Amino acid sequence: MGRKTKTKKGRKKALRRARMPAKGARKRVDIDPEAISFQNVEFLKKFTTESGRILPRRVTGLPAKLHRKLAREIKRARNVLLMK
Repeated sequence: MGRKTKTKKGRKKALRRARMPAKGARKRVDIDPEAISFQNVEFLKKFTTESGRILPRRVTGLPAKLHRKLAREIKRARNVLLMK
């Protein structure tokens, strides 16, 4: 873990490492909330993997509210068999 050094009274004090910045900067995606619809299958496929799993927010860079709406619409499209 961290290195320890002795202080005046014999107690050990842990040294902290500097935090590394995130590996990739989060992309800001400008999406019209009206464009998110279960009928717009080609648009929804951009946010799923080849196997059909929904990509997480940290990958897509969407705000939480839009990501919840997107997930709901993807599930709706799957339910009416527009997506697999």
